[in-house]
Amino acid sequence: MGARLGGSPTMTALPTARQLAYQDWEFGLFLHFGIRTFYEGYVDWDGKPMSAACFAPSALDCDQWIETAVAAGMRYAVLTAKHHDGFANWPTQWTDFSVASSPWRDGQGDLVEEFVQACRRHEVRVGLYYSPADWHYPYEDPAAYNDYLAGQLTELCRDYGPLNILWFDGCGSEEREYDWPRLMGVVRELQPQVLVFNMGEPDYRWVGNEAGLAPVPCWNTVDGEGRPVAPDERAGQEAALRWLPAECDCRMRARNWFYSDQDVDTVKGLDELLALHSYSVGRGCNLLLNVGPDCRGLLPDPDARRLRELGPALAGRFGAPLVALSSFERDGASWMVPFERPQRIDQLVVQEEIAQGEQIQQFAVEAMLAPSGRPSVLVYAGESIGHKAVCRFPPLTAWGVRFRVLRAAGPVCLRALDLYDAGGR
Repeated sequence: MGARLGGSPTMTALPTARQLAYQDWEFGLFLHFGIRTFYEGYVDWDGKPMSAACFAPSALDCDQWIETAVAAGMRYAVLTAKHHDGFANWPTQWTDFSVASSPWRDGQGDLVEEFVQACRRHEVRVGLYYSPADWHYPYEDPAAYNDYLAGQLTELCRDYGPLNILWFDGCGSEEREYDWPRLMGVVRELQPQVLVFNMGEPDYRWVGNEAGLAPVPCWNTVDGEGRPVAPDERAGQEAALRWLPAECDCRMRARNWFYSDQDVDTVKGLDELLALHSYSVGRGCNLLLNVGPDCRGLLPDPDARRLRELGPALAGRFGAPLVALSSFERDGASWMVPFERPQRIDQLVVQEEIAQGEQIQQFAVEAMLAPSGRPSVLVYAGESIGHKAVCRFPPLTAWGVRFRVLRAAGPVCLRALDLYDAGGR
């Protein structure tokens, strides 16, 4: 049971089962690979001509991509099936600007198929990126262009088995009109369980930057325009509210989504990647980290090494906790665990049972400085929890910890409450 604790009795939207599953995936690999990989220095919308004959990875191995993702602790992967340049990584019937016109696999290759099969072999969820806008196919006749989109989406949704994610990039679409009822009809008929990102009828949304950073607080309840709504602002909007979790996307390297020979010195360090994880997953969002495979068709060696370092580092930070939820004693809106002897601590991870929506609006973590529990000191204060809040604080030695919900809109139910000495391990 839980009390309102002075919170605002406004509605919270409720997630679907598919949205709950997505939020549990937490961390994914973004893969920008295609014709642009073979044109050093080209950028989006520069209009420079590119030839399908230049798509020629010498040692393409999607298993290397996905094995590395698994080693990094990632649970899903998203491949650019077609980027803004219009080059299709599958043998589409709607344009000759595709792998079928390349020398790779003697023109018989299908990169989307190889990627999908690698994901399934390693039990990683499958995501395909698709840019509705591209500069190769003319947008002179919107009706014909919608035929083109519907045709390609039919191929992707029909020919590769169940997909977990269809990732729509809105870049370049600002002045275009798409027949979304038709396009989403295709998607929902052929892939009824797929999660759609960003456009059409989205199941999750872009966080709003490409830096991998979520705001504080970060609410999952949004209004009719898809904008997050704070609890105190939801009154009168109940009919329009819906659940739309956010994803943070960012690059392993500082400047480029596709591989470049010029930015190897900008591969993010392990400390920065751990910080990005805290600023995204630790704020209730998913993190989609991009690595551009190189001209061999492999994840570049420096990037792959860093991902393989990241997995053990995350496991060390979020492995077996010192104390889990079952060891805390609940008293109303407070959860407390005493220690038999002083214990070093530096992190608490809390999850709300979001199947019931977002109820918690303000919370605090306190360290107890004596065996009696008093005095205590505030070490972390937060607002939203959503899927997960990673509460990191400088290491200290304490006699116990108290987690308190200071403000809630309804009954509070926790899914997890884990205490760590992450730095000590």
